[in-house]
Amino acid sequence: MSFNNLDTLYRQVIMDHYKNPRNKGSLAEGDHLTVDMNNPTCGDRIQLQLQVEDGIVKDAKFDGEGCSISMSSASMMTQAIKGKKIEDAMKMSELFSDMMLGKDVDVEELDLGDIEALQGVAKFPARIKCATLAWKAMEKGVDEDQA
Repeated sequence: MSFNNLDTLYRQVIMDHYKNPRNKGSLAEGDHLTVDMNNPTCGDRIQLQLQVEDGIVKDAKFDGEGCSISMSSASMMTQAIKGKKIEDAMKMSELFSDMMLGKDVDVEELDLGDIEALQGVAKFPARIKCATLAWKAMEKGVDEDQA
């Protein structure tokens, strides 16, 4: 597939997650982590809720508003971490951050799925915070929960 076709496909995946977000909403009342974060630079804001049982992310939801990159990334992240051990979700977050910083990341190791569509964000430094907002919220929630 040519670069232009791949770029178009990635844009379509990002816009699909933006227009049809997965896991948008709130978790039912109960025991779950809630983290609010925002990116004051561009106005993106997110509320992330995680239900963690026995060290596994049983459910994840987000709400908020922002650009297509931040909301798509939140949609993709919540899909990717459901059912994962906390350690694996945190490792995925670390590798995603590395990818956003333009470092070489073994995408096969990550099993990125739709998240791979965000690779191109690394070329736009001003948008990296948009893409990583939900991931940083997840890290903050896990850190606070384990403290």
